[in-house]
Amino acid sequence: MELEGKKVALLVAKDYEDFEFWYPYYRMTEAGVEVVIVGTADGDDVVESKHAYPAEIDLRADSALMEAEKLDGLIVPGGWAPDRLRRCEKTLDLVRTVFEDGKVVAAICHGPQVLISADVVRGKRMTSAPAIKDDMRNAGAIWVDDEVVVDGNMISSRSPPDLPAFCREIIGVMK
Repeated sequence: MELEGKKVALLVAKDYEDFEFWYPYYRMTEAGVEVVIVGTADGDDVVESKHAYPAEIDLRADSALMEAEKLDGLIVPGGWAPDRLRRCEKTLDLVRTVFEDGKVVAAICHGPQVLISADVVRGKRMTSAPAIKDDMRNAGAIWVDDEVVVDGNMISSRSPPDLPAFCREIIGVMK
């Protein structure tokens, strides 16, 4: 339980990528982290993944924002959920708050779309799914094609095969 006492928000919305949500959920839990599943301010109480696997929301983004000082970081999985997450202003406020407080902000695959909309990628060395590399560059990120990239408190990865390295870096930065 190397991270006992730490707390992370795992952002989720309908059509999230199964592996990119559940792998970090269980890996963080295994490390002793309290994982809080955070949905959009006005979404459903249970959201389904791209493959219809349900995730139950613990907190809405507006409530999580009010408790942001208790968080040690947040994780944004990919899939089609980031397109829904980025439309919620409270979700973007939460991302900005956690980022500005110097806490871990981690995103994988299409998850960085949320970080783009929160305007926290400018000048950061990052990776993502290749499909959004132009979006990353246009938002001011320095995009590279690596399995995991750490730039200060920002951690990014490309896709499910990168999950072991992604979670290893999240845990390493949170220690």
